[in-house]
Amino acid sequence: MRLPLFIAWRYLKSKKSHNVINIISGVSVAGVTIGTMALVIVLSVFNGFESLVISLFNTFDPEIKVTPVQGKTFGSDTYPWSAVSELPGIKAQTGTIEEKVLLRYGENQYLATLKGVDENYETWSGLNDMMTEGALMLDYKGVPLAVAGQGVAYYLGLNLDNLQREIEVYAPKRKGSIGLNPEQAFNRMDIRPAGIFSIQQDFDSKYMIVPLSFAREVFGYQNDLSSVEIALNPGADMQEVQQKIKNILGSGWEVKNRFEQQELLYRIMHSEKWAIFMILGFILFIATFNVIGSLSMLILDKRKDIAVLFSMGADKGLIRRIFFTEGMLVSFSGAVAGMVLGAVICLLQQQFGLIRISTEGGSFLIDAYPVMMQWKDFLYVFLTVTAIGAAAAWIPVRNTGKSISLQTSLHQ
Repeated sequence: MRLPLFIAWRYLKSKKSHNVINIISGVSVAGVTIGTMALVIVLSVFNGFESLVISLFNTFDPEIKVTPVQGKTFGSDTYPWSAVSELPGIKAQTGTIEEKVLLRYGENQYLATLKGVDENYETWSGLNDMMTEGALMLDYKGVPLAVAGQGVAYYLGLNLDNLQREIEVYAPKRKGSIGLNPEQAFNRMDIRPAGIFSIQQDFDSKYMIVPLSFAREVFGYQNDLSSVEIALNPGADMQEVQQKIKNILGSGWEVKNRFEQQELLYRIMHSEKWAIFMILGFILFIATFNVIGSLSMLILDKRKDIAVLFSMGADKGLIRRIFFTEGMLVSFSGAVAGMVLGAVICLLQQQFGLIRISTEGGSFLIDAYPVMMQWKDFLYVFLTVTAIGAAAAWIPVRNTGKSISLQTSLHQ
């Protein structure tokens, strides 16, 4: 064991001549421990919420979505269905149409987005697990059915048990003149609701899903689509498949993966996470400054030891390394203890849900705060604590030379 580490370790364990130094040292370790633990827990909670939100969005968003660069729609025959389906990893392709419509149900009206999907949609969509009422059924014996989001159903006052009442769908006509009657400017079709889904407020209050044939008829489309949603087989490399699709389609098409479809959301989540990391890191920086007081008091307490070491041939560099190592040991022990405590608390939260989410005034998909630990977070926290600890330890140690000179003159 190197001499500076050996002496610093003895100083860390031994009882100081003044009890206040022991108290300050304990406070230093406790401050670093609590700050490190807080960083680990908060980052893990952010990871848990991020994972939850991503899983909810992935229920609705396809793994790859293809749209035209120009215009809202494209002809179905202009898309290379066969060439894309032959790529390894492709599970299914679904043609879709999305447009704004006015919905009326009894006396209630609501402006929503009508999403028409073909028969492949039900084979790969995770929407079936998010149904709160009814079922994900878009066709029954040739009769088209609709599945509405929870928010859309709320504003319309949908009642799935009322088989006599249908949803009236109004869409602007693409062609034709507008007469004196405003209703002549709209195509109107009726459809019966078959189910209600709940994913996330952005989706629940926006979408109603119908068969593609129904959407084409109400919008006046012949063979047009808004997008093609592509599902991949489990284990397929999404970015690799995405690049292959881009190579097939060329520059006239926009091919986005799940993260690019919700790029703003993911950026906001990452920004919030690292903003909190910086705030807690600053608090940890303040707490770590207890190390300055602890080392300063220790240097004063060990003046005789410094003089003895110097008389035995120790130079200023060795003395500085001893006390710098002492400060790093304080930070290191606090960091390790904090990460261990943070990991234990996260594991307990995962298993038992100790901290619960209040459900007053609303309902949530989960009852307790989600946590998910990532090894990168532990690495970043450890490096942050180490860097802050090194800065805090160097401040009192750099002036140790003055104490050494003073002790030398007194010794002589």
